[in-house]
Amino acid sequence: MGKVLMKGNEAIGEAAIKAGCLNYFAYPITPQSEVAEYLSRRLPEVDGVFLQGESEVAVSYMVFGAAACGERVFTTSSSPGISLMSEAISYIAGAECPAVFVNIMRGGPGLGGILPSQADYLQATKGIGHGDFRLLVMAPASVQEAVEMVMMAFPLAEKYRNPVMILGDGLIGQMMEPVEFPDRLQSEPINKDDWATNGMAMRKSEQRNLVKSLFLDPEQLNAHNLVLKAKYERMAREEVKYDSYNTAVNYKALVVSYGTMSRVCRTAIDDLKADGFEVGMIRPQIVFPFPESAVYDAASKKSCKIVICIEMSMGQMVEDVERSVKGIRPVRWYGKCGGEVPTPEEVMDAIKACEE
Repeated sequence: MGKVLMKGNEAIGEAAIKAGCLNYFAYPITPQSEVAEYLSRRLPEVDGVFLQGESEVAVSYMVFGAAACGERVFTTSSSPGISLMSEAISYIAGAECPAVFVNIMRGGPGLGGILPSQADYLQATKGIGHGDFRLLVMAPASVQEAVEMVMMAFPLAEKYRNPVMILGDGLIGQMMEPVEFPDRLQSEPINKDDWATNGMAMRKSEQRNLVKSLFLDPEQLNAHNLVLKAKYERMAREEVKYDSYNTAVNYKALVVSYGTMSRVCRTAIDDLKADGFEVGMIRPQIVFPFPESAVYDAASKKSCKIVICIEMSMGQMVEDVERSVKGIRPVRWYGKCGGEVPTPEEVMDAIKACEE
């Protein structure tokens, strides 16, 4: 299958099918509703299951139920909808079940607006729900990358028995780009019979499996949290993923940006280069775990005088950048939040102003 022109939301739905996920539950909310619209007609064609729940809360527990049975399952939503799902996401993480959540972000807080934003970075990477747990969070910068990350998300969720989130924005969901669907990714075979509630007869076992997140004994709960902590530490060792741009030169400033905003930054960096002003960029492709070492190493370059975090939020990624830089360079922020996407010219001006 060659390249096809697809809207981002529809490509995300097709990528899930190509990854072997035939279970999708959702509730409509802009700017991601086309995922459900597409899969409502596409999944029956491949003997899949589509069900629109009565609310995001209901949908999230449908996902929990399918995940507990060991089925590949996912849902998509947008910012307020993900907030409503946060309780179930905590349960799914606590019960160690694999599931995929896609957040096509809109502006906020509150109802905000339906235009592109990156205002859910902190929610996704640090505060998705109650309790001590983390998600592995992937941040695509194009429709093609969204396709690839969706296909990677399912085996990663199963590898860690943990929810994985794709953190996109309204532009990723709404724009159309040529995409190519890779072959289904080969992943390590996962034995779900050890934990999934898939039926004793099916797995030919006399052992009952129990999926739970309730531990009334404090010692047991502490031990469970230590197991989860070790899992997140393994993610930090094995799943760091980032892209470097224009970092082979002696740049004066280092930009850290992700998702759609990083594409604008690339244009700005190219234009600055034409003017004789060199700027490098580190683009996290996975934002948890964050590429701390890569940012530190790039900031350590002798020619680098300043690090600039550029995002479509009020500086939500800044603390991760500051923690990575460890005080060796000043860290500044530039961005907009509310649906406006900074132009390359505005980014160029912001970089020059910070450097001065």
